[in-house]
Amino acid sequence: MNILALDTSMGACSAALLCATDGARALHAREQEMQRGHAEALMPMVAAVLAEAGVEATDLDVIAATVGPGSFTGVRIAIAAARGLALVTGARLYGTDSFSVMARAALVELKPTAPFAVAVDARRDMLYLGLYDEAGRMLDGPLLISPDDAAKLLPSSLGLAVGSGARLLADAAIAQGRAVEPALPTLQPNAMALAEIAFESGESAIFRPLYLRPPDAKPQAQAIGRR
Repeated sequence: MNILALDTSMGACSAALLCATDGARALHAREQEMQRGHAEALMPMVAAVLAEAGVEATDLDVIAATVGPGSFTGVRIAIAAARGLALVTGARLYGTDSFSVMARAALVELKPTAPFAVAVDARRDMLYLGLYDEAGRMLDGPLLISPDDAAKLLPSSLGLAVGSGARLLADAAIAQGRAVEPALPTLQPNAMALAEIAFESGESAIFRPLYLRPPDAKPQAQAIGRR
C-alpha cells in the first residue's frame, strides 16, 4: 500500500509517502517550517518523496490531508491538492483533523501516561483545543475556546499540554488551582504522523475543511451593493 500524506494547515508544509509491503514499512518525507508559501512548496515536496521512493503517482492507494483547524488558506491548499491528485490517480481520500495529527506526534516524542491537551494559540485570547487520552484517542475537540474556559474542561488527571497555546492554557489552569506542564511549543501537524494514522485507519471522516471560526476577510459593503 502506498499512502501519500499532505499537511499545510499551520506553520509548516510537509509531504510524506508511506510504502507498506509484506509487513515492512518505509517512510519518505519532506518538511519545512513556513508561515506562507505553502502552495508553492507542496507539489515539489510531493514530487521529491515519490522520486525518492521510486513510486509513480498512479501507484498511490490513499491520499491523506489534514482538514483543519488551522489557517484558512493553508487548510484549503492540502485539501485541494489531495482532491486533484485523487481525480488523476483514482486513489482513495483520507482526512483527519490537524490536532489528532499533532497528538500522534506528541505521543511519539513524549510518551505521556495520562490524558493531555493539544492547544494552539488562535489569537484574540482564544485557543484551538483538543483533549486526548494517553493512547492518543480524542476525548474532546477540536474546539475554539478561551483559555479560562479551556482550563475548566481539563480532566482531573490531565497534567500536560503541547503546542503553541500550551503556555496560555497552563497559565489559565494555574489561576484555577491546577498544575499543567506546557511542552513542545513549536509542535506542528506533520505529514509523517498523518501517514501513520491513515495507514492504521480504515475509515475517513468527511473530507472538507474544518475551520471553527469565520474568516477575517469580509466583502466590502459597497462591493456587495453593486452586485
